[in-house]
Amino acid sequence: MRKKIVAGNWKMNLCFEEAEELVEELIDLLEDVDIEAEVVLCPPFPYLEMATDYAQEGLFKIGAQNLSPFSAGAYTGEVSGAMLKSMAVDYCIIGHSERRKYFEEDDKMLTLKVNQALEHSLIPIFCVGESLPEREAEKHFEVVRRQVRHGLFHLDTNEFEKVVIAYEPVWAIGTGITATPAQAAEMHAYIRTLITERYGEDVAKATLILYGGSCTSKNAAELFAQEGVDGGLVGGASLKAEEFVEICKLAK
Repeated sequence: MRKKIVAGNWKMNLCFEEAEELVEELIDLLEDVDIEAEVVLCPPFPYLEMATDYAQEGLFKIGAQNLSPFSAGAYTGEVSGAMLKSMAVDYCIIGHSERRKYFEEDDKMLTLKVNQALEHSLIPIFCVGESLPEREAEKHFEVVRRQVRHGLFHLDTNEFEKVVIAYEPVWAIGTGITATPAQAAEMHAYIRTLITERYGEDVAKATLILYGGSCTSKNAAELFAQEGVDGGLVGGASLKAEEFVEICKLAK
């Protein structure tokens, strides 16, 4: 049985003191509850060392929000997979719609980032999802198929088995609009079908596919209960300790 994951993507939020207070509050709350899912915190780069120090409590793991497509060299402002791994980071979000939109990260770039993550033993949380016009034009399956195939299907089976996928409909990110449980289940099933075609049924059954997009404690239980939904990639709600822990508790 697949173990669910709840990952909190803090995006570009919080000053250092606020970030540390949030981590301390999360620890206090997590110590008092039984969480079945693996909890992952993804703070901004400057807070990773602080967060990994607290992660030694064993209550959660740490992920980065991005990494460089390059291994090392004269790339000012970039952060490599080797740097992240040396700081005891376990996961890395790759291909988030905000990176695709605002920083024009294309399939070629994301392929390089996936390769770098795996080369340095980081677990990619690879994001896919369609925009509202693409959903309204009924191109959502086509868009997600292209993203999955171009971003991941160059991997061999052993490499692919280390990847986590997150389905995040772009029209639901930060909008307060959430995909219906039926829509989420349908897309997760479709992604699993694509994986079956490429890697076989056993690999598809073992692959973790998360849902992201305005996930809150009010809708998480129903979303996580859907067949094939293996937890969530949580945005704004992960900045509120009590709310985030409530979501974690619902991932069973």
